[in-house]
Amino acid sequence: MTPGTSFRSLLKGYFDAIATARGKQVDLLLLHAPSVYDFREHAILYGPVSDMIPSSTVFEMYPLGFLTIASYMRKRGVNVRIVNLALRMMNNRQFDVPRFLARLNPKAVGIDLHWLPHCHGAIEVARIVKELHPNVPVIMGGLSSSYFHRELITYKQVDFVFRGDSTEPPLHQLLLTLADGSSLDKIPNLTWKDQAGIHVNPHTYVPTSLDYVDLRPDLMAEMAIRYRDLESVLPFNGWWSNPITAVFTVKGCASECVTCGSSHTTCTDLTKRHRPVFRSPESVVENMTAISRLSRGPIFLVGDLLQGGESYAAEVLDRLQKAGLPNETVFEFFTVPPISFLHDIDRCIPSWSIEFSPESHEQAVRNAQEGEAGYTNDDMEVMFQAALALRCHRIDVFFMIGLPAQTGSSVAATIDYCEHLFQLGDHRLSCFISPMGPFADPGSRSFEDPERFGYTLFAHTLEEHRQLLVQPSWEQILNYETKWMTRAELVDATYDAAERLNALKIFYGRISRNRGAKVAQGIAEARALRARIDAEMGKPDETASTVLKGEINRFSVSTVCDKRELFWPRRVFNFKMLEILRIAWRYYFGHSPE
Repeated sequence: MTPGTSFRSLLKGYFDAIATARGKQVDLLLLHAPSVYDFREHAILYGPVSDMIPSSTVFEMYPLGFLTIASYMRKRGVNVRIVNLALRMMNNRQFDVPRFLARLNPKAVGIDLHWLPHCHGAIEVARIVKELHPNVPVIMGGLSSSYFHRELITYKQVDFVFRGDSTEPPLHQLLLTLADGSSLDKIPNLTWKDQAGIHVNPHTYVPTSLDYVDLRPDLMAEMAIRYRDLESVLPFNGWWSNPITAVFTVKGCASECVTCGSSHTTCTDLTKRHRPVFRSPESVVENMTAISRLSRGPIFLVGDLLQGGESYAAEVLDRLQKAGLPNETVFEFFTVPPISFLHDIDRCIPSWSIEFSPESHEQAVRNAQEGEAGYTNDDMEVMFQAALALRCHRIDVFFMIGLPAQTGSSVAATIDYCEHLFQLGDHRLSCFISPMGPFADPGSRSFEDPERFGYTLFAHTLEEHRQLLVQPSWEQILNYETKWMTRAELVDATYDAAERLNALKIFYGRISRNRGAKVAQGIAEARALRARIDAEMGKPDETASTVLKGEINRFSVSTVCDKRELFWPRRVFNFKMLEILRIAWRYYFGHSPE
């Protein structure tokens, strides 16, 4: 409290700030939709398509781009509010989306269509916004928006689509243009329409530096305080208890994984990035430091630092050592790193973990997926053992079902290999397996040239994918099968592998018997429900929906593993309340307390 500040004036400032926040028109409202808008009414067996990510089958985790947009706009005096509609709908069955949106008065609305599984919900939310606020422009963006921009702009509820992986400056330019009524044809990366038709402006904004925008986690706290709405800014369900945060180090990729929608070929065509661009080490560590001021949770570095070169990775580690952050740092590797680099990590960071995704144990499958993976199982195991001999806290190894050249017997052999890894004897190493789903990524080589890579696609357009998402079972939702496994065989292989891996985790002490028994029961019940759905498929939709409604969600969560295996140990206090109080004080009174 500054000298001379009375309690009455502080109280007045508090209520004035609330009144201002309530009355001020939001310049840009960012909405994150659920995968399927009316998921609370549909009877859909989504399957284990989200068991390997923090969010649920509703895919309620909004992209980090929301926060970079909010940060960029904040510096330029633009008022931004984030509302995670998916999470609000998921946690409150009575939450009325139209009623909530009708009370808001935004100048513009942005809706992410980054991941294709949101194509149903995103377009439906856009429709509701346009019905409630017909004169408010609706803007969409993200990788899937970029890919389907020509189709997306034909929906009457969509006014603008931004293409590319960096849209903050063009979006700001659009907001200014809409305010002053000037011409839209100079805004880069923009697809738009008017009475004359559809216009596709050149894709010329591809920044060669990623340091032009900060990712400020304090804005989440400030928005929660400003609008007295914590739930709307939470990244995903359960984040408050398990606040893992992600820090992106790179845009673009040098790898050519066949099924990846962010591979080198995809980025070259879709986002116009011909090579990866890395954030500066200074920017990466500043971002991590800002997170550490608020949260004690682990920080996941998205992207392999070594792709930026050894000197780049070394500088990140050097800066982290100087920063002395207490948070655990999780490193992602695309290939086996030099053992010396693991020692460098251990020297610089007291608490660290590894996430590694070989996709398959079988070299031929891995090579078919990654284009000559460049490492063998022996190389991988040497890395694991070296890390476990250091202070590495945990190693999570991820395998996938639905790869090129992968058969059902190959999937089964992958589980045998998981047992081999468990036999290394260290409980810090664990394995996970999941299907590639629900969709082969648009823009990936498997999507663009399916026959060459052994894939058959069941959807090509945005609307076709929207229709797939409301099918009754994930077998029918999958947009692909391979010449080695049909959709039914992919589902069978997934449940078979999940059962065996769950049993191995119990036997080798990776999970408790009680937790493993619940997963086993969930798998058995999901199999039985799948059989019921197959039996209902020949009946009228109303009959199937009536029989199955209300049972679905619990058979689509923790069915290939207990989702809690992905979380780090909980702390009594995950967040630093003193910093949150400082943010609140700064918001209400315009300065930090002394």
